[in-house]
Amino acid sequence: MTVSSLFALDGRTALVTGARTGIGRAAALALAEAGADLVLWGHHDDLETVAAEVADRGRKVRTVVADLLDAGSVRAVADQVLTAGPVDILVNNAGIIHRSPALEADDASWRKVLQVNLDAVFQLCRLFGQPMCQRGRGKIINVASMLSFQGGLNVSSYTASKHGVAGLTKALANEWAAGGVNVNAVAPGYVITDNTVQLRTDEGRAAEILSRIPAGRWAEPDDIAGSVVYLASSAADYVHGHLLVVDGGWMAR
Repeated sequence: MTVSSLFALDGRTALVTGARTGIGRAAALALAEAGADLVLWGHHDDLETVAAEVADRGRKVRTVVADLLDAGSVRAVADQVLTAGPVDILVNNAGIIHRSPALEADDASWRKVLQVNLDAVFQLCRLFGQPMCQRGRGKIINVASMLSFQGGLNVSSYTASKHGVAGLTKALANEWAAGGVNVNAVAPGYVITDNTVQLRTDEGRAAEILSRIPAGRWAEPDDIAGSVVYLASSAADYVHGHLLVVDGGWMAR
């Protein structure tokens, strides 16, 4: 087996949630370049641009829409996707964040963040993981965070959800690894995405963050995409329950 073949994804289908922008878009395009066909999952029906970019890379592409807050819709769309054909790679990327001190946070925002970032991830892992377990192969890549390890500031619900994603990744790996299904996670550092706009526009906080990153810059979404391709590929067949930190050295500081 050649090194290039270890990373080739030809003949496989990958589903990416939150695929319109940021890490989700970058991951979808990288998976397409590695040879995978794509199912792009979005909250709104606005995935045409990303779909066209995937098609330009010579890959088949479908788009589906479902609100991750609606478990019934999630199940219905997952059933629709699986009826059309198997999903070999699941990338649980979609996520939201609510920034406020814990004493000022409302119950509704707490519940919403946990539902999107953790409950929906568990639901999708089970819906797509079951046929993977039946086939004896499959790759699940969850998007965790540095806040899967740390507490952060004024993001209690997000931190709780990402700690949950880390634990869920390890728990499912323990259950499914022997059956040929790899469950892992990527833990990005500070990335230039919609979720970090508030931080990046706060000059003081942005400077504090930058001063701690050994790489000397914030990540671009493309900096995260390669780790997703790796975990989706045969090169990672013996990697189970791992949280791959991609943070410019933040956790080492």
